[in-house]
Amino acid sequence: MQPKQIFNPFLPLHEHVPDGEPHVFGDRVYLFGSHDKEGGETFCMLDYVSYSASIYDLKDWRYEGVIYKACQDPDYANRKYMYAPDVVRGNDGRYYLYYCMSGDFGVGGYHGPISVAVCDTPAGEYQYLGFVKNPDGSPLLDYVPFDPAVMNDGGVIRLYYGTQYSYEEDNDTEHIPCEAGMFNKSLEVILEMAKKESVMGPVMAVLEDDMLTVKVAPKHIIPYRVKGTSFEEHPFFEACSIRKVVDTYYFIYSSKQNHELCYATSKLPNTGFVFGGTIVSNGDVGLNGRTEADRLNMTGTTHGSIENINGKWFVFYHRLTHRSDYSRQACAESVQILEDGSIPQVEITSCGLNEGPLVAAGTYPATIACNITNGHMPHGSNKIYSEAFPNVNNEGEDRFIHQISDNTLIGYKYFDFANTKKLQLLYRGTGKGSFVVRQEMNGPVLAQIDLSETNTWKAAEVAVPFANGKQALYLFFKGTGMYDLKEIGF
Repeated sequence: MQPKQIFNPFLPLHEHVPDGEPHVFGDRVYLFGSHDKEGGETFCMLDYVSYSASIYDLKDWRYEGVIYKACQDPDYANRKYMYAPDVVRGNDGRYYLYYCMSGDFGVGGYHGPISVAVCDTPAGEYQYLGFVKNPDGSPLLDYVPFDPAVMNDGGVIRLYYGTQYSYEEDNDTEHIPCEAGMFNKSLEVILEMAKKESVMGPVMAVLEDDMLTVKVAPKHIIPYRVKGTSFEEHPFFEACSIRKVVDTYYFIYSSKQNHELCYATSKLPNTGFVFGGTIVSNGDVGLNGRTEADRLNMTGTTHGSIENINGKWFVFYHRLTHRSDYSRQACAESVQILEDGSIPQVEITSCGLNEGPLVAAGTYPATIACNITNGHMPHGSNKIYSEAFPNVNNEGEDRFIHQISDNTLIGYKYFDFANTKKLQLLYRGTGKGSFVVRQEMNGPVLAQIDLSETNTWKAAEVAVPFANGKQALYLFFKGTGMYDLKEIGF
């Protein structure tokens, strides 16, 4: 019997839960995130759901159901979508969910306020509580209320949020007036703040025990103007997340590059942060010197965090599907925090939470490929692309790698090959071509699978002299037309 395994994406293939915030409460780890529609037309079209797993078994994730509905927010009539949330346990033992509302394509997403819902259990049915407010009862709108992250720091409730564009950093005075509409602030306020510290950049506030009222007003935690600082090459863009490791605060964020999760560290929660590095890129950009031009997937928005689960550290992030920014799936990888506090960048894999290679036996969905590229993949930018390039897609319950054309590379990392002697594919398509099989991206050809023209799913099989042990599997398509790949098997 094949052992229980898990692969990326680690939730059911129909499920699209990006912006993942993993939190351990008791003996379970809960994944909170926004909720994309499969093949959706804009960001975060569905209500919040949660999944959880025992901290002792990350191969078995349980669907907890819908935990909060967008229509519960009082501003639902104006903005229907809930963006990236975070959850924290309050000093009263209850659980508090922080989020911001938005309209289509992010319109209104920077207007605030930061809403709060509450529940007696981590993944029960949350109820709207209110919004983060100043002591006078007015909504907290200082800076840009966006992508809230929250932590209970030994009884101190810390709220982080913000976004950042480079108009002021680059003295781009033509675009500064655009901020007035984007951030729902008067031009006078924006220009006045720009003289001092800007409305943009990540900030931290402290909340009262009621989880709503500001106790300590928000202030920047890193410099907004990054030139000459450690953040110059990887400036903050969005996706605040915060963790504390022993006595060090780790601020995790999406950089201006928009495909990578970076981190900064400080001994203080509100200042002194120094850039640490990149944890993961959803195109493996930066790993071993890989450039953006050589990204191994369509890249795009990223948001996630790290979590210690039963003594081991993991990073949770998301990938893009459907040639779109709007259909993102949760993935995770094991990471290390070294003795000096650094986190080396990890490669994206197919095996993820499996904590070891997948067994090269039986069948697997083709869509667990961690690398899908034609050599010139785009970087997503709040859109659905019309041009053809290889992508994860679906037709009803069929999920497959779509629009495979000449020079497409499909990679799986990793499998454990133990005297495996064959490879099977389930494919369809029009044209004429073949898959070349390798275990190294530029390694020797092990076999070739010729494909015929077919409008229905068709099986093909070939003998392959696989090398034993932990190995990658690469399929290179050469030919004409377009093909889809649904399944691989051994």
